Amino acid sequence: VQLQASGGGLVQAGDSLRLSCAASRRTLSNYVMGWFRQTPGREREFLAGIRWRSESAWYEDPVLGRFTISRDSAENTLYLQMNNLKLEDTATYYCAASKTYGLRSMKGWDLWGQGTQVTVSS
Repeated sequence: VQLQASGGGLVQAGDSLRLSCAASRRTLSNYVMGWFRQTPGREREFLAGIRWRSESAWYEDPVLGRFTISRDSAENTLYLQMNNLKLEDTATYYCAASKTYGLRSMKGWDLWGQGTQVTVSS
């Protein structure tokens, strides 16, 4: 599986943005997909994950209620809808794939897309 993230950009605080992650594999039913972000000098931070088959999702507290992870199986695409963006959401965002549900760190995520930059200004 190859992953390609896109959709980042420069937005103002309070705005919304939707990130996409296109997957090359035709069948993702056995995978769990997730979104992470990273700022310089810090470890990559888990944000949200979703089981492709059931759409069962889990989130980290900083984004719970503001970000929504979803997928479109027909398009083989993962999304991250980000609402009410804050200055502290500025980061490079990555999508990832795993065979394990419920992971909350980088460990166990086997495949990574390239990052897409999100910059939130005041």
